[in-house]
Amino acid sequence: MAFPLPSRLEAVLFAGGEAFAKKRLMTLLAVSSEELDAAIEELHAALDGSGLSVVTVADMVELRTSPEAAADIQALRESELSRDLGKASLETLALILYKGSATRGDIDWVRGVNSGTAIRALLLRGLIERVEDAADKRRALYRPTVDALAHLGVTSLSELPRFNELSQMLAAEDAKQEQALTATDA
Repeated sequence: MAFPLPSRLEAVLFAGGEAFAKKRLMTLLAVSSEELDAAIEELHAALDGSGLSVVTVADMVELRTSPEAAADIQALRESELSRDLGKASLETLALILYKGSATRGDIDWVRGVNSGTAIRALLLRGLIERVEDAADKRRALYRPTVDALAHLGVTSLSELPRFNELSQMLAAEDAKQEQALTATDA
């Protein structure tokens, strides 16, 4: 029995964790525009009364929490914000500060573990922001916010302890890694 298209759509939206253009969904799922629209409607109906909903704005589709769950989600966010940043979040913030910006893959590679939870905690607190990577539009960069600098009591990155030394060390390591990848491709 084939996996139903609305279930496939739900899985892709959940795993992606962001809004998708309908055109991209059509390519990923290998379906027509009509089939995708029908699957969106079917998924919307299936999720009615649950904690999730499908939100469609223009040609963008995203899986979000239902408006009815807003109070519970607010309580969750407030409880997360009331806790101190853990070691993993501080490591992640330091890496982003000293690199200036970093992809999730960069962060995971340096830390040696999955940094998704730490990134989420920093995003929720407004200490980092997610921006599109100009070099590769398929991935995102995380960079520090002005709030992060204010939280640390500095007005620029150069005021961070050992900023020049550590940022140069990270840049040199990035260059070595890039060189190794280039040598592998040759």
